[in-house]
Amino acid sequence: MSDAPEDFFADEELSPVSIDPNAPHLVVAGSLNIDYVMRVGRLPNPGETIAAAEMVTNFGGKGANQAVAAARQEIEVTLIGSLGDDEMARPYRTRLENEGINVDLIKNQPGIRSGSAFIAVDDEGENTIIVSPGANAITSVDEIHHAEAAIQKADALLAQFEIPISTIVEAVNAANLADVTVILNPSPIRTTFPWSEIQSDYVIVNESEAIELLDFLPGQIRDLPMVRQQLDEFNIGTLVITRGSDPTLVYPEFEDPFEVPTMAVLPIDTVGAGDAFAGCFASQIARGVDLRDAVRSANVAGALTTLGAGAQSPIPDLDQVEQHVQQFP
Repeated sequence: MSDAPEDFFADEELSPVSIDPNAPHLVVAGSLNIDYVMRVGRLPNPGETIAAAEMVTNFGGKGANQAVAAARQEIEVTLIGSLGDDEMARPYRTRLENEGINVDLIKNQPGIRSGSAFIAVDDEGENTIIVSPGANAITSVDEIHHAEAAIQKADALLAQFEIPISTIVEAVNAANLADVTVILNPSPIRTTFPWSEIQSDYVIVNESEAIELLDFLPGQIRDLPMVRQQLDEFNIGTLVITRGSDPTLVYPEFEDPFEVPTMAVLPIDTVGAGDAFAGCFASQIARGVDLRDAVRSANVAGALTTLGAGAQSPIPDLDQVEQHVQQFP
């Protein structure tokens, strides 16, 4: 009998999702974590200990979160990643299968635990996160070699930075060679990432990541030639900067920059908002949707996700996103 918390297995009862086999195909290379979420009145100061009102256990990891977000937009999704050989692996794999995600390229790494994230969420919905990579840290280039056929047939590849850099680079190179659209969400930022070795069509960052990545404050649309030069140096086609409740800022590759307003909400939990945005955005790009419309849908998905607790459970489905987009400027 597993010693995992009872609520951890609750999502195993989800009904499997049916995905149209002719739907666009997105491959996601990324992390899978078990999230331990603690509710606190406020986030602790350095050196301070505070009591949590409650703790819940959820499924998470940026790769899996984004895969779920994309699958709920009714496209075909294949996830490349790693779980441990612990009691958490089986129900997580089942959970992803029930979301309609192809899990054949998720490896159970022997002798190691699945990745974990320890998250504190305050009454305003803000959070702090500490991640223990676990099996994610040994997701190797070998996994990408096994996945090359899936990547080459995909409409787009989506990756984040919670797995080894060498693995991300191998996945992107495989996509570049096959002329598959590459979408990167470089979170957390890795200053050693070799941008010059790969070509990314879309890069999604928040404001603080934009500062770290390109050394400028994206508070307003800046001189395009200056930004374009920076993006060209990093082999980035289009840069998308999410800014919380402020409009999302987009620097397209072949047109002038523009802003897309966000949907006003009163957030409960912001943990999964960025991943919902990235997954929904990637699903729209895989479909061939116009860039502005893709960002608009992603903004709605991110906003709706903040209205529930946890990283995956509140992510909206296609009907919910489309319903709110119609009401959205």
